Amino acid sequence: MTTSTYTVTGMTCQHCVGAVREELGRLPGVSDVTVDLDSGQVTVTSTDPLSTDDVRAMVDEAGYALAS
Repeated sequence: MTTSTYTVTGMTCQHCVGAVREELGRLPGVSDVTVDLDSGQVTVTSTDPLSTDDVRAMVDEAGYALAS
């Protein structure tokens, strides 16, 4: 298992959290997504390391942005 932490900007409510969790959960191999709304920290647990480009694309799809 691999755990990676990202910072997502633009989330303001639990709906935002749900949208980000749902999109990232669609990535192959992802088993868990934890979101801390206050800090914007998103921790993703997966079977293999994830491509930052893939994570960025899913966060964008949810309507938010991955901090650079």
